[in-house]
Order: sequence, then C-alpha cells, then structure tokens
Amino acid sequence: MLSLIQVLTSGIAIGCVYGLVALSFVLIYKATETVSFMQGELLMVGAFAAVALNTGAGWPLWLAAVVAVAGLALLGAVLERFALRRAIGQPHLVAVLLTFGLGMMLRGGVTSVPAASHDIYRLPFADSVLQIGALALSLSHVLVIVATVVLAGVLAIFFRYTRAGLALRACSENARVAALMGVPVASMHTLAWALGAALAAVAGLLLAPITFIHLNMGLIALKAFPAAVLGGLTSLPGALVGGVFLGVAESLAGLVLPEGVKDVVPYVLLMLALLLFPDGMAAGWRRRR
Repeated sequence: MLSLIQVLTSGIAIGCVYGLVALSFVLIYKATETVSFMQGELLMVGAFAAVALNTGAGWPLWLAAVVAVAGLALLGAVLERFALRRAIGQPHLVAVLLTFGLGMMLRGGVTSVPAASHDIYRLPFADSVLQIGALALSLSHVLVIVATVVLAGVLAIFFRYTRAGLALRACSENARVAALMGVPVASMHTLAWALGAALAAVAGLLLAPITFIHLNMGLIALKAFPAAVLGGLTSLPGALVGGVFLGVAESLAGLVLPEGVKDVVPYVLLMLALLLFPDGMAAGWRRRR
C-alpha cells in the first residue's frame, strides 16, 4: 500500500509538470490559434537560466527562479512582437514552422555553451525526503504538487478577476468581437505568448529536481502535448487534468507493466481519446451533460 501511494504521488507530480506545459500549449492556441512547437525548448532554457544565475552568478535560488521566469516571459513577448506576429493572416503552417525554427535556434544557443552541453545539474533539495510515519515521500514531488495547486489558483484569479485576464478570455472566444468592444487584440496576443513562455519556464523549474537539468529535458513537451489534446486544446482546466491523468497512468503502467512500456501509455491514451472524443474529453463531457 505504501509503495502504491508513493507511485501515485510520483505520478501526480510528473503529471503536474505535463499539465503546466499543456496549459502553455492551450493558452497560446486559444488566443492565437497557433500550436507552438517551441514550448519544450522554452522549458529547457528557463531551467538553464535559473541554474546559471544560481550557480554562475551566485544568486539565491528563489531569486534566480523568479528572474528566469520573468526573463522567459519577456523572451516570449519579444519573439511574438518581432517574428510570430508576421505570421498573422498567413496559412497556419507558417506559424507552426516559425515556432519549430525558433525552438531549434534556442536549443542551438544553449548547446553552444560548453557548460550546458556537457554537464547535468541538479537542484540542492532534489534528494530530500519527507517522512510521514512509515511513508517516505520525495520532497521535490510534494513541492511540485503544492506549487502547481498555487499556480492554478493564481491563474484562475487572473482570468476571472483582472482586466487583462478578462480581455485575454474575450480575445480567445472571438477576436473580432473583442476588437469591436475595444480590446487591444495585438497586445493580448503578446500577453498570451509571454504567459505561455513563463508557464513553460515554471514547468522546467518544477521538473528540474525530478529529472535533472539537461539539454533533452524539453522532450517532455512531446508527452505534455497529448495532455493538451485530451483537454481539446481549448480548455485550461482540461489541460491540467489531462496532464495529471497521463502522469498517474504512466506511473501505474510503470508499476505493473514491463520496463519501457510506460513511455507508450500517453500516446495510446491519446489515440483512444481522439477516437472516442474527437473534440477532447472536456467537450465530450459537456455534451453528455
């Protein structure tokens, strides 16, 4: 029983990371109707930026993390303003290929730094254990879950009660009507890309104590994308729930199935979801209600 609880905790923690990356996919897609293929690279750059500020510049870890997330938000806004905005009005494939190319450029930039391309980094509390009676839980897993719950609450307040959040929601529902109502649609697009990049950076920082910081950590976006599809690519809560569902399913598969099979689970579930709920599980549940 204790091992099952530990596996479930691990699955929820990694699922939270999937969910945050999926949130970044959905946030950008809802506002701009563009699927961003550079979220994995943004995740990796955010984690490396925090490590560089912490170990290289000697900043406290919390300050390095805050500055790294803010820097990635600024990077997302700059990329939208000077590159991605030019794809508006063009075929969707143009924007998709732009994000793919920008992602490759970000990866190439980090690879060109010798310390980043040859070493693996780990955060100081990664090995800490939280002991509750006979139950031993990884402190990093607990922190990931708590941080995700707090961040989800902050995002819910932002989208429900702030002027910028309401404007972003209006823009994502119907950009033309939002523009007629006085919403600055172009600024909302910039905000969506900035928030998407910041969310990817947060996901990278939360993933760091679980899987180390290395060049290939951005590949987790390939598993997070099915979580976004499970939510229908339009539901922010659906993306987060889909991520946690995939993380738990993957961990349970690792417990009962042969080694290596668990990596296939997210894609098997994605295929089943697309067959049963072509518009996403969230839309399917709404229709049944």
